[in-house]
Amino acid sequence: MLKTARAALIDDDPLTIQLPYVVDLPPQPKKEPQALPGQGKRILLHICCAPCATYTVKRLRELAFDVVGYWYNPNIHPFSEHERRRETLAQYAGEIALPVIWEPGYEIVNFMRAIHLRERFGLRCRICYRMRLTRAAQVAADEGFDAMTTTLLISPYQNQKVIAATGAQAAAECDTTFFDENFRRGWREHAVMTREHHLYSQRYCGCVYSEWEARDRKAVTRVERS
Repeated sequence: MLKTARAALIDDDPLTIQLPYVVDLPPQPKKEPQALPGQGKRILLHICCAPCATYTVKRLRELAFDVVGYWYNPNIHPFSEHERRRETLAQYAGEIALPVIWEPGYEIVNFMRAIHLRERFGLRCRICYRMRLTRAAQVAADEGFDAMTTTLLISPYQNQKVIAATGAQAAAECDTTFFDENFRRGWREHAVMTREHHLYSQRYCGCVYSEWEARDRKAVTRVERS
């Protein structure tokens, strides 16, 4: 086209030419907006602590879920720590208008019985995940939620693969659905939001063994049994 003067050279890199006439392009089909996965759905979010709820709630709302929090963490020791985390969540939930279902009581005895002779890291964690996610799935099914999930999925210190598998199994047993997403991509944002809201941020997962391991790198429970 350039040789026959049917077009003028505008630029060599990238090659750009100008035509002396108008070219009618076929109309482009309109792309229908994709429905968000949470559109019209209520999800029950098991919350381990307020800091982990920051990004997670934000993300679920971005996906158009109607989010309701759920508090059940029988692993947290001592009771004063349990209450401090619960009160921090209540404070944050009020700030972001998040309704929360609060499981009454403090079931540390049931947790300790469940992990007896299974105290090593990883092994006890699987039991802990199972306790909390099974109860969350039961509540989700009883209250008519479309799905359930957990803030545990945001932590780089937790076994995300095991959490997802445990959540999916618990949900299936209770005839509900587990929503699985890698919330870890929001870990840095979660830290920023935690500081912005002046939230208490704990230094260990929750149970007495995780507290011990956080203080003692040689704690005998740090290595999972084969």
